[in-house]
Amino acid sequence: MEIWKLVMLFFSAFLGGTAIFLVKSDKSQLLKLILSFSGAYLFAITVLHLIPEAYSGADHHDIGIFILIGFLLQILLEQFSQGVEHGHIHKHDDSKVFPYGIMISLCLHAFLEGMPLAKDQHNALIYGISLHHIPAAFALASILLQSKFNRNSVIFYISIFAAMAPLGFYVSYGLSNGSIGGVEAYFNKIMGIVIGIFLHISTTILFESSVDHKVSKRKMIAVLCGVGIALIGFYTSGHSGHAH
Repeated sequence: MEIWKLVMLFFSAFLGGTAIFLVKSDKSQLLKLILSFSGAYLFAITVLHLIPEAYSGADHHDIGIFILIGFLLQILLEQFSQGVEHGHIHKHDDSKVFPYGIMISLCLHAFLEGMPLAKDQHNALIYGISLHHIPAAFALASILLQSKFNRNSVIFYISIFAAMAPLGFYVSYGLSNGSIGGVEAYFNKIMGIVIGIFLHISTTILFESSVDHKVSKRKMIAVLCGVGIALIGFYTSGHSGHAH
């Protein structure tokens, strides 16, 4: 993988988290629009690109089971992360208590998302993960600040979260080239788990961010932009003409 892709994965999350120090007023409406855009883009690349890719292998018969596992795993992770993956920011106690459940589940979530990148390095997946991690990192930073952690501590923990997707790539790359152990046969199954995670997160973003399920004009524009950019990438990358 080109180094710029790993840099993009890291810095999208890192800058998304550290942006909390630049926000001086309530930007919740802007965050909701960014969430809607990233959720629509994530859903579109999952349907257009990741699902056909996962089913293109010889051992695709049980991929649906792993998609279900990923979907259920995300439900389980959210019991600990409290929905930070899709930008939910919750008020926490004023006492300085480290949010272990949120941090561990978010890092595991990002690590799993980075794993398929060793085999599938298409830009759409890189952009999808990067976009999705921006509001997640912002929400994590907000929770850490609410928990009375200082600026340096917040930056340190955001850096750990930002490193998880690149780390997932390096571990899976080592697995695929045999330096850790030849388990390339499991890559489509890992992809299935990530698809399940993406389906849960993207649909949750799209449906939860609307009051009474009513979609405002601005949100509809953000959703259409997300889908439109995914479609442009789909057709310009040549995926529409053939499976591979």
